[in-house]
Amino acid sequence: MAPNERKPRVSRNPDLIRGVGKYSRSQMYHKRGLWAIKAKNGGVFPRHDAKPAEPKPAEKPPKFYPADDVKKPLVNKRNPNPTKLRASITPGTVLILLAGRFKGKRVVFLKQLPSGLLLVTGPFKINGVPLRRVNQSYVIATSTKVDISGVNVEKFDDKYFTKEAEKKKKKGEGEFFESEKEEKTALPQEKKDDQKSVDAPLLKAIEGVPDLKAYLAARFSLKAGMKPHELVF
Repeated sequence: MAPNERKPRVSRNPDLIRGVGKYSRSQMYHKRGLWAIKAKNGGVFPRHDAKPAEPKPAEKPPKFYPADDVKKPLVNKRNPNPTKLRASITPGTVLILLAGRFKGKRVVFLKQLPSGLLLVTGPFKINGVPLRRVNQSYVIATSTKVDISGVNVEKFDDKYFTKEAEKKKKKGEGEFFESEKEEKTALPQEKKDDQKSVDAPLLKAIEGVPDLKAYLAARFSLKAGMKPHELVF
């Protein structure tokens, strides 16, 4: 026999057929000498204290990932720098809007807000553009300027333009199938007064310059044959 080979294990109670042993339970009790162990310990089998539980190993990551991605908010670690204003944009500069509801309109730049957006106005009485915020990426600065020394814009900030969240009305079963027209929220009287207080000194300064009122009222557009890269604003 080779030294590494092991003897096959021989059972003390070989099976006659599968599941049925040769010796009964009582016979195996005497055959294994359990009666002697019990008699030696006062008629009771000896009991050993349980070993202290070993610390569980660190849990391994799951083999499969869940089907739905769990969205985790990203942490913004960088300190935002204030938006740098273009050198061509100064208080009183006439700007041309390139996007949005009033694209093509000429407006007067008043000041830069803390968010980096530009505070502009039409004035409203001339071209219908109210006080609003625009991004400087979507405007063209012209060489035309308006005197805004008499305009007070200290009260206007980003919070002034935020809209209050409207509470949604719960509809009943009967109202669910009825077609309802959405009511437009009326502009507060306070904002109307603010618009007038800003436009009043601007209108005086604009009327003192020939053709400036007509220039602000006209909409900018490109026509056939015009070369944008050769235009001087």
